[in-house]
Amino acid sequence: MRDATQQVISARGLCKSYRQGRLAVDVLDDVDLDVAPGELVAVVGASGSGKSTLLHLLGGLDTATAGTVHVAGQNMTALGDAARGKLRNAALGFVYQFHHLLPEFTAAENVALPLILRRGDPDVALKAAEDLLARVGLAERSHHKPSELSGGERQRAAVARALITKPACVLADEPTGNLDHANAESVFELMLELNAEQGTSLIVVTHDTELAARMQRRFTLLDGKLQPAE
Repeated sequence: MRDATQQVISARGLCKSYRQGRLAVDVLDDVDLDVAPGELVAVVGASGSGKSTLLHLLGGLDTATAGTVHVAGQNMTALGDAARGKLRNAALGFVYQFHHLLPEFTAAENVALPLILRRGDPDVALKAAEDLLARVGLAERSHHKPSELSGGERQRAAVARALITKPACVLADEPTGNLDHANAESVFELMLELNAEQGTSLIVVTHDTELAARMQRRFTLLDGKLQPAE
């Protein structure tokens, strides 16, 4: 068993249950997972298997029924809401199937937002956002709003937003699931390039077995159990 303090994310004994009337529905059952700095990890499973639930627990967006999650050596499970949010903003980035860009803001403003939430200088944050958007091929689109961008461009902006704080780990929930094959391939290649450049760990939950096969470690979530993929 790896030392949790040396891992970017370390989960032990994660369980998650929901109540449906008088019934308890178990989604995750005693899940352990360690992710080292710079590591690429894929979690695959059928729709409804609990992949997104696992990602939400690892990212502190939901609370487990039992178990612990350490992020960057800190026990996120033991933190209050404010401290958990601060750790999440400092150490983690998130990419979703749908971009979740704010429609009233430009691409640059959306990407800069995590830095501004740290109470950083807005001008410095916008300059960093524009630089990163140029890196992901959106130099000419940084002042466009999401409605003026293509699906692939919006997802590239979402990847840039996840990486603007140079997080220790990016959690990606079906990041290419809403794109056609060409755009999906382009966005995934971009994530791998930025992972290599920044040393950021990457956890991707996906149903795309081809995408998963390109990661360093692969797990399958089945009947609430996480096990190494064959």
